Amino acid sequence: MKEKTAPTHSSRPKVAIIGAGVCGLGVAWRLAQQGCAVTVFERGEVGRGASWAAAGMLAANVESEPGEEALLSLTLEAQRQWPAFAAELEAASGREIGYREDGTLFAAVLQDDVERLRFTYDYQRSLGLDLAWMSGREARAKEPALSPQVSGAVWSPNDHQVDNRFLALALAEAATRAGADIRCGQRVEKVVVEQDHCRGVETTSGFHAADAVLLAAGAWSRDVSGLPENLAPPVRPLKGQALALGMDTQAPLLKSVLWGPRGLYAVPREDGRLIVGATVEEKGWDDALTAGGLMHLLWELWQLLPGTEELPVEETWVGHRPSSRDDAPILGPSGISGLHFATGHHRNGILLAPLTADLVAEGILHDRAPEQIAAFGPDRFAAAPSPVARTAAQ
Repeated sequence: MKEKTAPTHSSRPKVAIIGAGVCGLGVAWRLAQQGCAVTVFERGEVGRGASWAAAGMLAANVESEPGEEALLSLTLEAQRQWPAFAAELEAASGREIGYREDGTLFAAVLQDDVERLRFTYDYQRSLGLDLAWMSGREARAKEPALSPQVSGAVWSPNDHQVDNRFLALALAEAATRAGADIRCGQRVEKVVVEQDHCRGVETTSGFHAADAVLLAAGAWSRDVSGLPENLAPPVRPLKGQALALGMDTQAPLLKSVLWGPRGLYAVPREDGRLIVGATVEEKGWDDALTAGGLMHLLWELWQLLPGTEELPVEETWVGHRPSSRDDAPILGPSGISGLHFATGHHRNGILLAPLTADLVAEGILHDRAPEQIAAFGPDRFAAAPSPVARTAAQ
């Protein structure tokens, strides 16, 4: 098959993007920089879905788990891109995004939790990740407010954070300055596919023709109509409850990002807010804050950082992570000409934002998946032929 060449500037595609979260906005910014006519359609407000509910952790190292080695190569590359990406975005948007390089500490109190942490640490070190084991005393030397009961910890100097809400607003500003048109309050009702080619989108304000369409609607991606059932991305909403506490900005209890057993994390912001999350609940679109969910977070946090019991609660919220069948992102061409995906990022949407922006934009310009994300295309979910079918084929 003859390889497609990149279009010239005069033939840059007209692109419609469904979703104004950090993934859709990042791709919009990159495409607008390339001279594309980009329109972003957002059912609500900019960045108000999972991008707003997240905590902004850039934790490729401490979050790595067995079976995710392919994803790890992607997250580590994104992590390497973050310093330059943050500087470029702040310059392009005129907004600060709260990028901080204070590292991440994963601490444990109970012996069983310490042993599990040690097992995970040994696995992560076998992958060559830059992590260090700490005793409880060493962990408290780094974060003095930690409980005296903390008996083991892992220090990750390369896992940082960004203020995800600032990030979304900065991406919207940068994309707009580059020429993108962001239309909030315009829901995409349908992706229009004719003769195996995506022609555009039907919105609440009418039909919008496009040479390429990017589905970046997060947990709502599967709900957009017009897609053949076999090509609808297998993305589901995964509920998470979270809250923010208020710290003294002159003497914050915590400087590094803190992780604990059972999914707890605490992320300190420059303005004194301490973001605490998050539950993991298979409850569809349920958006109820529950006593049990918030109690779980506060109890787990108190065990590691007892001083937090005196802090005021400033905000509580529920978010819905866009989680794919294998918890890895769905990136690149859909299998229908002109239709591309950037969804299903699970807990890595903020971390992967620079890489998603660059590689998905490149895929749209060239109408093929860049090699780095080829393994994360939607075709990996295609059903394997049955043994009977394989035998017949032979």
